[in-house]
Order: sequence, then C-alpha cells, then structure tokens
Amino acid sequence: MDRTKLNKHFILASSSKRRLELLSQIGVKPDLILSPNIDENIFSKELPRIYVERMSLEKNRVFQQKYPQSIILTADTVVSVGRRILPKTMDENLAEECLKLISGRRHKVFTSFTVYSPNNSLKTKTIQSIIKFKRLHPDEISYYLSTKEWEGKAGGYAIQGIAASF
Repeated sequence: MDRTKLNKHFILASSSKRRLELLSQIGVKPDLILSPNIDENIFSKELPRIYVERMSLEKNRVFQQKYPQSIILTADTVVSVGRRILPKTMDENLAEECLKLISGRRHKVFTSFTVYSPNNSLKTKTIQSIIKFKRLHPDEISYYLSTKEWEGKAGGYAIQGIAASF
C-alpha cells in the first residue's frame, strides 16, 4: 500500500534504536522518527503494567494533534521486581544496583505499544514477559558494565544483547 497516496505518514515516536531495528526486520520503515518528551515520573503506588501503558499512551498523545493524519506508533518498556519499577539506567552505579537486584531472581518485563490512526482509533497492547537471570558472578557484572550495553535500558540490561546469556 502506498501511504503517500492516502496522505498518511507512519511515525515512530521513539528514541529507541532497537524499536527502529525491529521494524526494519519486518520491512517497515517509518516516514518520520520523533522523540517524545514527557514526564516519566512514577505515581505513588502505580503498578508496573499501569505505568508502562500510561507512558506509551502519553508519548502517543504528544503527537496526535500535530500529526492528525498520520499513523503514530509509540512504546515503552519497564522492568519490575515485584511492584518495584526499575529505572532506565543512565549511570554505571545504578546499572550495577539493578543487575545485583535481579541476579538469580525472576523479574517481569512489560512492553506496551500504542498505535494511533487518523480515524481517531487508539489501540494499546501490553506484553508481559517473566525473565529469570542466573546468579551473576561479580566478574560477569563488571564485564557487562564495561560494555555500556546497559546505558538507557530499563532495568540496566538489554536482553537481545550480551544479557541474553544471563
């Protein structure tokens, strides 16, 4: 289908390189890639699934008025241990804390996708995965931290990378 004839564009509203790679793997190329800037604070007692859905929806709403004739895809991912939502790690100490916390434990990963289409249709789908890491040796944690793969990742790791061996 030629989207230009329909005067519609497909927008990926995400700063995640991984999301763009995943779309590329299935032959989908966004017409525009935008980075949503929203308040990502967690509400008091907010559960991980509710939070990730709210983030995906809020990211989408940022662009709906500006691009009402476009198809907009947003997503968000969180890692949780129980009700505790682990942060996106921006520094090595925080990444190390997260890895130590999930070492040898089961934890959940929630990813929520929201798609807006020009007929004002808004759909959100949330996927929950349960992951169990082996007990990580301090040397494994040190090595993983040295790779910088954890930077900006929910829970301090990227399962599609080196952390797949955990």
